[in-house]
Amino acid sequence: MRLAPGREVMVRLVKYGREKLAYAATVVDDDGTHLAVRAEFAGDGPKDLGYVWFEPGDVFTEHYWRDRWYSVKEVVGADGVRKGWYCDICRPAVVDGDSAVASGLASVVAEDLDLDLWRSADGTKILRLDEDEYADSGLAERDPAAAAQAELALDTLEKLAQQGFDELLAF
Repeated sequence: MRLAPGREVMVRLVKYGREKLAYAATVVDDDGTHLAVRAEFAGDGPKDLGYVWFEPGDVFTEHYWRDRWYSVKEVVGADGVRKGWYCDICRPAVVDGDSAVASGLASVVAEDLDLDLWRSADGTKILRLDEDEYADSGLAERDPAAAAQAELALDTLEKLAQQGFDELLAF
């Protein structure tokens, strides 16, 4: 099912079977496999990640795939300047266009698998993140097939980040 541009959706980020974050977003495009939504930063206040600040007013254009083990989020500051791309290694997105959640909105669910990647706007920083958290998660023991997909997805994203994400994110 494709979601129409302009439609509001609820993005639900899940980790270890629990919802860790949910926020409203607006569909930018959806070709049935690749879905892009746009949302403002969902945090309560500024968040210093050490390599970038996420702040109120930042706009995230988030790309999800129904058949890939990652998502890519372009981050643009309130001043219109691109900060970079935050990438989550996650199971393929599940899109429910007829969601019966209390909000009445369709939902986009991404299950976080702990690994992340950051690419700065100028491409000078490409950082593999949370590999220790991933190792501690026990995914490799619990679900070896998912762990193999997660590790392959991180390697793939790192290669794509070196070239830039323009081609990957195009519809």
